[in-house]
Amino acid sequence: MNYSNWIRPFIWEFVNSFQFSNAISQFVTSFCKIVGTQRIMLLRQIPKRCIYTAAALPEPRPWLFVGLGNPGDKFMGTRHNVGFEFIDAFAKSHGIAMDSVHCKAIFGKGIINMVPVFLSKPQTYMNLSGESSGPLAAYYKLPLNRVLVLHDDMTLPCGVLRLNPLGNHGSHNGMKSVINHFRGNREFPRLRIGIGRPAGQMDPKAFLLQKFNVRARERIDAALQEGVDTLTQVLSKGLTESARCFNKEQKYKHLRLQTMPYDMAT
Repeated sequence: MNYSNWIRPFIWEFVNSFQFSNAISQFVTSFCKIVGTQRIMLLRQIPKRCIYTAAALPEPRPWLFVGLGNPGDKFMGTRHNVGFEFIDAFAKSHGIAMDSVHCKAIFGKGIINMVPVFLSKPQTYMNLSGESSGPLAAYYKLPLNRVLVLHDDMTLPCGVLRLNPLGNHGSHNGMKSVINHFRGNREFPRLRIGIGRPAGQMDPKAFLLQKFNVRARERIDAALQEGVDTLTQVLSKGLTESARCFNKEQKYKHLRLQTMPYDMAT
């Protein structure tokens, strides 16, 4: 059935009632001839939910991953810089270029599993890390539960990781600064990277600025890959589920290392 013949008068009545210009009237006529009113009627039969589904889907919220460390070649490979190493490993794994500077940090951004990700390595030196992390989170208007900080932890054996949704600074000066610039808010996730404790009476500060021995280096490299895989999973499955499974695995790893001689476990 040709709907154009009977619907055109109604269209004209609508056009004339609003005193459209001749140009608009000609457009309506041409539109009916070219497209055909049948197609218009078919479009009206499409459920509205199909039309609005794409618009209704919420945009994924971005994540900011901040790795703590000290800038400069002399600190590369030291225990205190495993946060930087993690960001580098994560960026390399996902092809994200760390080639810009933003809020006093080496910065990169990309999209992983349809989720925007920002990567940051503050260049303020460890004890002032918050001077970069705080403004960066504020710049992108991120809630703190979407800011994940990665740092070294002497309370964990070398190569053991923990993914936590919140916590205190644990006497870590970099984390103290971050919390301070988050206005005292500690409810942000963090990935703690175990580096072990110094032996005997060794000064902890000297221990942090030392490089890993060969055995410890192997453990850290393996741990970084485990962490990269887990944070990639966080982007798709969320923090809670990813942390539950990951921390269970790391707990068994912790127990295995406790049964080893000290020099092998660090």
